[in-house]
Amino acid sequence: MTANGDAGLGLLGDPSRRAIFELLARRPSSVQQLADELPISRPAVSQHLRVLREGGLVVSRAEGTRRIYRLNPEGVTALRTWLDGVWSDALTDFQKTAEATPPDWGTDPATGPGSEENP
Repeated sequence: MTANGDAGLGLLGDPSRRAIFELLARRPSSVQQLADELPISRPAVSQHLRVLREGGLVVSRAEGTRRIYRLNPEGVTALRTWLDGVWSDALTDFQKTAEATPPDWGTDPATGPGSEENP
């Protein structure tokens, strides 16, 4: 399973793959059920599912003569952990920048330097 970090995110860069992922987030489905809801063929759905499965975001189980696909909780957790880390880093950097920047009081264009009130 390789759905860690940006590898998992890269798998969702394709709009069809992302749509399949979103449908599977709602409920497990067969290839035919997915194809019925998407503007792509069954073979295309199967190819996208293979990529998602190899990337660790989707798992399947046999049910009679068909396979039922669902999201892989482990792969989704790894993707979410990576996204949480990226978001946390971004917020930390933003906080450091905000704290290092002195407040810029009195720069309201209506009352600051160069305005009619304060020439």
